[in-house]
Amino acid sequence: MDALSIRPAADCRYDIVALGEVMLRLDPGAGRIRTARDFHVWEGGGEYNVARGLRRCFGQRAAVVTALARNEIGLLLEDLILQGGVETDLIRWVDYDGIGRNVRNGLNFTERGFGPRRAIGCSDRGHTAVAQLKPGDVDWVHLFRDLGVRWLHTGGIFAGLSETTGEVVLEATRAAHEYGTLVSYDLNYRPSLWKAFGGLEKCRAVNRELAHHVDVMIGNEGHFAACLGLEVDDTRDHADRMDADPMNADPFRRMTERARAEFPNFKVIATTLRTEHSATINDWGARCYADGRIHTATYRPGLEILDRVGGGDSFASGFIYGLMALGDASRAVEYGAAHGALAMTTPGDTTMASLTEVEELVAGGDAQAAR
Repeated sequence: MDALSIRPAADCRYDIVALGEVMLRLDPGAGRIRTARDFHVWEGGGEYNVARGLRRCFGQRAAVVTALARNEIGLLLEDLILQGGVETDLIRWVDYDGIGRNVRNGLNFTERGFGPRRAIGCSDRGHTAVAQLKPGDVDWVHLFRDLGVRWLHTGGIFAGLSETTGEVVLEATRAAHEYGTLVSYDLNYRPSLWKAFGGLEKCRAVNRELAHHVDVMIGNEGHFAACLGLEVDDTRDHADRMDADPMNADPFRRMTERARAEFPNFKVIATTLRTEHSATINDWGARCYADGRIHTATYRPGLEILDRVGGGDSFASGFIYGLMALGDASRAVEYGAAHGALAMTTPGDTTMASLTEVEELVAGGDAQAAR
């Protein structure tokens, strides 16, 4: 694929660096948050999950740029990140004030849902250390020039944490491009993040500015509309919409045409396709634009879901691997869709899949027991 120019691995310490928040997820398993007596803990975050997936499933050298309050929860998060194989040298540690009045670490209570009962998330992430990052806090020149990074991944969740985090993304992406690092961005629209400072109007203003510094843009139709104002014409027949007929590429084609007209810097555009029949049965697929063509992954109707959280992030990590290591957009979207599907069969935000399992699924493998 000739649309992307990726720095040689030998010139870089990292294949992938993520910029974003890492929260402690408290998971009641098959039960409910409101009645739980025990929780299992995981680490997770929209941007971090992508780097961890690239490290654990795809063997890429990964690190995360984030900030943590130095207390027992922060140290637990560090331990979980280390278990995921993601380097922690780029974490900014902030002194804890004793009670979390000024700085703290984020918590995310998430239950999986089942059948007609949808998944529910309850975040507790105000005043976090990472939300207080501001321009000048990270030495981007040292990271991108001296250490070397092939790919930077960030997104709309981190950009929406505070008034300053969008400015940090802008600073990071500009520095990345100055030293030849590719940038991917997942729009990941979360209304709850933006309502405290400007709502949808502010979300759109921030994301439209950041979009001019992105090579690979990821997001579904709704996120493109909310974050960038790129709404596909709703006057056409409803059956022509992506969510009504996911295998129809015309709406995605129109969306990419609009996106590239306004943001010609987008070299690749990708989206996941999901139809939810219940919390545990989803139709699942993906599509991307690259090299002037649309590539569609194998569509999987009736996919059984154990835990949907992180499915989109796992798509992104498999997709980035395909672009970075295989250099083939058609294979990349297949790897992304397969990895996302596998990640949603296990608990937690992060992948438990192996590259062998991804490749078997891409090749059409079945679910017979491996003995």
